Amino acid sequence: MRPRRFRPAGPLRGEIRVPGDKSISHRSIMLGALAVGETRVTGLLEGEDVLATAAAMRAMGAKVERTDIGEWSVHGVGVGALLQPQGPLDMGNSGTSTRLLMGLVASHAIEAQFIGDASLSKRPMGRVIEPLSRMGAAFKASEGGRLPLTVRGASPAVPIEYRLPVASAQVKSAVLLAGLNTPGITTVIEPVPTRDHSERMLRGFGAELEVEEVDGTRVIRLRGEAELKPQVIDVPGDPSSAAFFIVGALIIPGSELLIRNVGLNPTRAGLIGVLRDMGGRIEEENPRLVGGEPVADLRVFHSPLKGIEVDPAVVPSMVDEFPVFFVAAAMAEGRTVTTGLEELRVKESDRISVMAAALTAAGARVAESEDGLTIHGTRGDPLPGTEGPIETHLDHRIAMSMAIAGMASTRGVEVDDTRPIATSFPVFEELLGGVSR
Repeated sequence: MRPRRFRPAGPLRGEIRVPGDKSISHRSIMLGALAVGETRVTGLLEGEDVLATAAAMRAMGAKVERTDIGEWSVHGVGVGALLQPQGPLDMGNSGTSTRLLMGLVASHAIEAQFIGDASLSKRPMGRVIEPLSRMGAAFKASEGGRLPLTVRGASPAVPIEYRLPVASAQVKSAVLLAGLNTPGITTVIEPVPTRDHSERMLRGFGAELEVEEVDGTRVIRLRGEAELKPQVIDVPGDPSSAAFFIVGALIIPGSELLIRNVGLNPTRAGLIGVLRDMGGRIEEENPRLVGGEPVADLRVFHSPLKGIEVDPAVVPSMVDEFPVFFVAAAMAEGRTVTTGLEELRVKESDRISVMAAALTAAGARVAESEDGLTIHGTRGDPLPGTEGPIETHLDHRIAMSMAIAGMASTRGVEVDDTRPIATSFPVFEELLGGVSR
């Protein structure tokens, strides 16, 4: 355990650059490992989750090397040429690594055991096991479809047409990655659009992939037995990491913060639109495209926020940002209502219940429902803060969200363990200290 009390702070001022996007970082390593030749990546997020992906791809034959801070070289083995790993693949805390790599293994003639930490081992993998089993992969999982689990890939795998029962970019990506080494056309039907980094990057690496809109649903078709070509990738800043600083600047009086190089993929940028709907002043500067991904610098000003009812349709585009959004809602004027958040109950923790308990402990007025929270805000007044530590349940986003809450409180918020922050944002505390006055 590494507890820390995050104390009231003055305005957030200056400029920062947040680490590279986690989703893009994972995929750049995986697809680079499946291309023939050298893929070079700059701006890679060097958190524990991405390093788990890098270690797994090394274990399956790729040469993955760090050449400088954030700069990596990946020499791939080619689609269909992954090697049998000699030991278990340790995913640490990374659900993304686990689910996507299960997809890769599912269509290769290898067997891999996936293990993880206590938090990851509680997370259900059944939603990925189900479609990959249809493609021919065999699974031996712990009770409830959890880790440790073993995947025996099918060769050849069977192409499927799969309609996502829930909005999940990880399930979609797992099926598409399995489809890379599957003869024929693998089809994923998305009733609700989710983040599309996999589609953008698969195309960038040369896969034949088509996306069609049919009656409001997205139909994604991938031609298998692909030959991927190595790429040079500059990873944009992670909007999920920027979210903590965006909310901090909005709710701490006197703040004006410039956050450079933030990825603004529309399937990821829901939080910014919702915060603007609440009255948040967030300005985009120097908008540009980097590797097919929209990017801009964000200038954020302290703003009085008003409570709103959040449209459930935006949930997939800000699913990871709800913990820190709840902090913003707790400081707004009036009532904020969120629904359609069932997915949050199967993240690193049950983020609905854990954030309800944490914010209540800090003095916020919160009511929990089956699929969301209703929060009555303070009209911009500081939260009282906590006496003892709040429980983060080994969830990095809970820890960082409550750190921001502590800085906008009267007596601070004590976080029970800051170690999990390193899974996604190892320099979070350092950056926060650099911009708070």
